[in-house]
Order: sequence, then structure tokens, then C-alpha cells
Amino acid sequence: MTVKLHTPYDGSVQPFTIGLGALDPNGWIEVDDNLVPQLAEKDRLLGERHSDVFQAEDDTREAQREVLEALLDYLPVRYPAVYRTDPGTVTFKPTDTTHRIADFETRPLELAARLVQDDLVLMRSRDGRHRLVAAVLCFPSGWSLKEKFGLAMVDVHKPVPGFGAGSRNAHLIERIFGNLKPGQPVERYNWSLFDEPRLYYPTTDHAGKSLVDAKGQVSAWIRIERQTLSKLPRSGDVLFTIRICNDPLSVLKKHPDGAALAASMRKQIENLDAQQLAYKGFTSVHEEVQHELALIEQAARPDLAKI
Repeated sequence: MTVKLHTPYDGSVQPFTIGLGALDPNGWIEVDDNLVPQLAEKDRLLGERHSDVFQAEDDTREAQREVLEALLDYLPVRYPAVYRTDPGTVTFKPTDTTHRIADFETRPLELAARLVQDDLVLMRSRDGRHRLVAAVLCFPSGWSLKEKFGLAMVDVHKPVPGFGAGSRNAHLIERIFGNLKPGQPVERYNWSLFDEPRLYYPTTDHAGKSLVDAKGQVSAWIRIERQTLSKLPRSGDVLFTIRICNDPLSVLKKHPDGAALAASMRKQIENLDAQQLAYKGFTSVHEEVQHELALIEQAARPDLAKI
């Protein structure tokens, strides 16, 4: 089930840009070797912190069901060794777990999210703005579903430099959402560095992260968000999926293009302004991180040590 290492820091996408690209519908949902443990973590969070990770307005139930039906059509065909559907049930083969669809009649989005590594977010257009009206968000990267639930997209992104109300990016996002067509999904990537690979990383925890220990050593994980956007044909809502990939920064030493990737990431961090550094939590550590990336670049290309 292994999929390729996503490397949006390779220069193909610049930080703090929308960076959307067309997506082959056959590649809508990805699975990898972390599928079983990530679904187990979702199960734990939905059991222990249900109201923190699941929110939905009452009138979204049909749209939630539309998402579930789309996944039940897609997953067994795309991944027949992993999923099986039978009348009234869906089975996750790796753990022989069978879910009764009727058990999730009032919250179909929860069952949908229990099947895939992605978090699932529904956005609905009202008064010319798309609002967050339903979501299963088990693996947030520095934000809280409770804090953002019900907000318009522009307000959800208010803390992001260059994406607040009145910004060009805010207008572009609304235009993109409005122009999405059913059957024509798009994707984008975000990346940042976190101090550990913990999946549930809400706002309060993210604010205190540190990438440099007391000895001045950088200990970081590359946290990638693969996001897809799809227009649901019946409801007209926009489905936003978010899949987290965590890789230790040291993985670049073994990557065949590790030197170039480390150099590109170092350059991108170097080009961030003060607001962007602060948003990513790099303000006090960016020099150490850039130095570490230079060492990784050197380790990935031993010939650089001779220069």
C-alpha cells in the first residue's frame, strides 16, 4: 500500500499560495502503510473526544450521506484488497472490521471518516460565502474544529498571512469554490515542521511547539497536508479532504533527490517574511533549521563536503 513521498517543498509549490492542481478522480483517496494505525487513532479520538473532532449542522445529513455513498462506491473498486461492501455493511479487511451503515444514520460523515486516513470537511455556500458546516477533524495541524465550526472560509483562514478578509487569496478561494464542477476534483499541499509526529495537534498544543532542544539540536518532522476539493453533485456542497503524512526531517538524507529537496526547503524558509515565520513557528529557530538543512544537503551529497 506504500505511496510515494510527497515533497511540496521541492519548489513546485510556494508557501502561502493556493497552489491548486487538477486531480485524476481515480487518485482521489490515497492509502499507505499507516492506514491501520491511523484509523485506530481516529477510532480512539472519536471515542474519547467526539465533540472535539466531530461537528455537524442538522441540515447537512443528506450531504454527509452523499460523501459516504461516494466513498462506498470508490473504495472497494480502487482498493479491493482493503475494502468490501455488502448490503447494509462495509468491511475494512486489514482488521476484519465490519460497520453497519444503519448505525451511522444520524452521522454518516463519521462512518465515512472512519474508513479513510483523510479528515473530511463540508463547506456550504450561503450569502456568497462558503461556511464550515460539518467535519470530522481528527488530525488538525494547529487549529481547533470547535473554534472554526460555522465560520466562513475567509474567517477560518484569518490567522494565515495573506489569506484574511479582503485579501486577493480570500477572493480567489471563494471564486475557486464557486467554479468547482462535479467529477473534476483538485488538490493542493501544505507543509510545515513539527516537533513530533503526533496526529492530533490542535491549536493550543501547536502554539508551544519547539524544533530545537536544550542542546541546540534540531529535532523535526515534516508534516504534509494533502488536500483535495470536490463539488458534490446533489447537494452542491464542497468536500474538503485532508490527509496527513509525517516524515522525519532526516528522511531527506536517504531520498535520491535529498540534496535538492533540503536546499529547496532551506530556500523557502529563508524567503519567509516575519509574519509567515511566526505563523509556522519558525521565528526563533529558523536559523538553526536552515543550518540543519544545509547539513542534510551535505550529507545527501558527500561531494559537497569537498567544496
